[in-house]
Amino acid sequence: MRATLLHAADDIRVEDVADPKIQRPTDTLVRIVLSCICGSDLWPYKSLPPTDDPRHMGHEFLGMVEEAGSEVRGLRRGDMVVAPFVYSDNTCAYCREGLQTSCVHGGQWGMNGVDGGQGQFVRVPYADGTLVKLPVGEDSELLPDLLTLSDVLCTGYHAARTAGVTRGDSVTVIGDGAVGLAAVISARLLGAEQIILMGRHRVRTDLGREFGATDVVAERGEEGIARVRELTGGEGTRRVLECVGLKDAIVQSFGVVRDGGTISRVGAPQFTDVPFGFGDFLRNITLTGGVAPARAYIEELMPYVLDGQVRPGRVFDRTLDLEDIADGYRAMNDREALKVLVRP
Repeated sequence: MRATLLHAADDIRVEDVADPKIQRPTDTLVRIVLSCICGSDLWPYKSLPPTDDPRHMGHEFLGMVEEAGSEVRGLRRGDMVVAPFVYSDNTCAYCREGLQTSCVHGGQWGMNGVDGGQGQFVRVPYADGTLVKLPVGEDSELLPDLLTLSDVLCTGYHAARTAGVTRGDSVTVIGDGAVGLAAVISARLLGAEQIILMGRHRVRTDLGREFGATDVVAERGEEGIARVRELTGGEGTRRVLECVGLKDAIVQSFGVVRDGGTISRVGAPQFTDVPFGFGDFLRNITLTGGVAPARAYIEELMPYVLDGQVRPGRVFDRTLDLEDIADGYRAMNDREALKVLVRP
């Protein structure tokens, strides 16, 4: 089959790799119908040292079950399914707590002999626990929206949930990327009254307004903090959803959060030291967040997609064939595309 391999920074190729096969009775083989490029894929794309063992890329996909192992009970050939961005057995103690990202048997796509999601087929370990059946066909116009359940919508929702967003809340979303826009959708679903989106890319923030942002702040740093405080009577917002992962974003989060408020960080962190000093300690700020256990949210969020209440697939602003995926990486890295949809 054809699959996406990263050989070094800026060196991504679509190459022939071995066709996946059932290895364990709990596996399934899935033919990928849609996948996409994630913002977190850009970090290794920009930094991976040259290697003789190229990295299999992609962790967001949906597709059709082609073959099921002998112990798979809930899936059969012909089922349309979506996969969260890590696989899990969904039965261990962590999974039962809704923390499938810590599954004792789970792991990451593209690692340790498991296929990546940017290819034609994938072997899915622990298929009954990992995959969620979709009540649509391969030709459904909702597939791009349903694909966001693999990662981006669930990550935005995780930010809102862990921040404790409730009806009537005030929320600042930092970052106008796909996760930030998904966080806007999620804050609105949870009933936030004021949603301030901090971003400076007009096309993206316009989409954010359509998703539910009540205000947009394009300024950064102290100027941006002052603008948010102006919009909130000088206090800041009760909830801040940090969807970037850079140190400047977390610094800005502390600047715009109200005393006694909560910051949830879901942007994949590209720094180690969090500037949480004594002054912020005295403000009784809560810092939370982390990697989203997407599997815990898929079935909760799917009805909103199926009934058209939310259309998160609008974050995909470019569609490419698998063979052209390198152009998608370049476009996202150069900020020419928000999120690229890939059709194998």
